Amino acid sequence: MSDFYDFLAPAKINVFLHITGQRADGYHTLQSAFQLLDFYDTLSLRPTNDGLICRLNTIENVAEQDDLCVRAAKALQQATGCPKGVTIQINKRIPMGGGLGGGSSDAATMLLALNHLWSLNLPRTSLMEIGLTLGADVPFFIFGQNAWAEGIGEILTPLPLPSTYYVVLTPKIQVSTVKIFTHSGLTKDTKPLKIADFSNGANSKQFRNDLEKIVCEEFTAVASTLEWLNQYGQARMSGSGASVFVKADSLAKAKTIFAQKPNSVSGFIAKGLNQHPLYALAK
Repeated sequence: MSDFYDFLAPAKINVFLHITGQRADGYHTLQSAFQLLDFYDTLSLRPTNDGLICRLNTIENVAEQDDLCVRAAKALQQATGCPKGVTIQINKRIPMGGGLGGGSSDAATMLLALNHLWSLNLPRTSLMEIGLTLGADVPFFIFGQNAWAEGIGEILTPLPLPSTYYVVLTPKIQVSTVKIFTHSGLTKDTKPLKIADFSNGANSKQFRNDLEKIVCEEFTAVASTLEWLNQYGQARMSGSGASVFVKADSLAKAKTIFAQKPNSVSGFIAKGLNQHPLYALAK
C-alpha cells in the first residue's frame, strides 16, 4: 500500500517452559528459553498527525479496542504525550491461540515501529517497560534476541541458540492461556535450573513444557499431534499451546516431515532467528 510502511513481527517458540511458582498478584513465575522464528505477521503502518489510532482491517474474534497493536500504540501515546497517530493494517499469519506469541509480537513491533516513525527515540528498556503493561511476552520481542527468561517472562538474558529448522504444527483449536494457567492440576513448583544446565546437552531430559500434560488431557488434538511429531524427534508444545514443534537438522528433512503431516492440522516450516528483524530500531 502506498504511503504505508511494512514492519515484520516474528513468531517464537518456547524451547522449554517451567512453572516455578506463583506470585501474590496471581502471575506465575517461570523459566523458559525463547527462540525467534522467521515466520511473520506483517504490520503496515501509515503515521498521521491527527492523533487518531485506527485499524483498517477486521480480525476474527479481535475487536479493535482489544487488539494488542491498537493498545500498544495508545500506550506509547500516553507514555510520551505524542500528538501523532497511525493507521494500521495487519496481515496475520501466526496462528492465534497457538502459543507462538503472535499478539505479543505484533504489539512489540508496533512499539518499535512507532518509536521510529514518531521520532520518539525511546531506549529499548523504556519500550520493554511499556510492553510489559500489555503482556508478559511483549518485552521479549522488544529485547530482540533469543533469551533465557525468568520472573514472569520479563527478566531476560541473551541465549545463543543454533539456527536450526523447525516444523510447527497447529491443530484446528485455540487454547485459552487463562484456562490452562488456572487449571487445578497445574503444578507450580518446578525447581529452578541454571543456564549452564540448559547449555549442557546431557541434561536435556530435565527440560520440558510444564503445561503440556494438562493441555494434552484437555485437548486430544494436541496430544495426537504431539504423538505424531514424536516419531521425528523430541516434539514439544510451545507456550500454552496449541502449536507443537520438532527440530529438523536440514530444510530437506523439514520438508519431508511437513509433507506427511495429518490433514487435520495446519503448520509451517521456519528457521530459528538470532535477532529480531527490527532490532536496530531501538538502542
